[in-house]
Amino acid sequence: MDWIIDGVRAVGDLPFAVLLLVAGLLAFAESGLGVGTVVPGETAVLILGASAAEPARFATMLLVVGLGVTAGDHVGYLVGRRYGSRLGRTKVVRRLGERHWERATAALQRHGAAAVFLTRLVPVVRTLTPAAAGASRLPYGRFLPASLLGSLIWAGVYVGLGAFAGASAAGLERVIGTAAWGVAGLLVVAVIAVVAVRRRRAARSGDGVEPGEPVPAKCG
Repeated sequence: MDWIIDGVRAVGDLPFAVLLLVAGLLAFAESGLGVGTVVPGETAVLILGASAAEPARFATMLLVVGLGVTAGDHVGYLVGRRYGSRLGRTKVVRRLGERHWERATAALQRHGAAAVFLTRLVPVVRTLTPAAAGASRLPYGRFLPASLLGSLIWAGVYVGLGAFAGASAAGLERVIGTAAWGVAGLLVVAVIAVVAVRRRRAARSGDGVEPGEPVPAKCG
């Protein structure tokens, strides 16, 4: 946490134009295929957002970061268009996790272009969804608005948290702590919901699993 606080304090000493450039590049790297797991784009954008407390600065950084994210989406989409289903067997996907690729693909099959928007805040999966969209030959006219909207949501969350905290290191620390507990709570709710749905489906299918018994996890 100390290095984050020190980073917030250092932000105020840099020209805003430089901060915009860095924020845009980090947002691009965060959503770019395979790069988002190496570059801490979320934390960096949140820190840089501390310089955007003023309305004009906030709007400018929101736009720059949003465009950076959607540019990264386009890298994944074009790679997916180029390699098609073969992309799921590449080293990049294996490094990120084949299970995440399967989740991205399943989300596209279920929700179509909306999956690009719906998975925006899901770690790793959001990086792979644009590539999966390209591999599935999702029309660009449907991919683009979903990417733009999702990118603005992502930018709004992280730039907004930073801007809300402003240049106050103590304020940012409180925001990060609250956000962490909020995410943990959402994960618990999601797990409970998934278990409940699986039990209900198992009971309806008549596969011998009683409603009160745990449902074995399905492989693949």
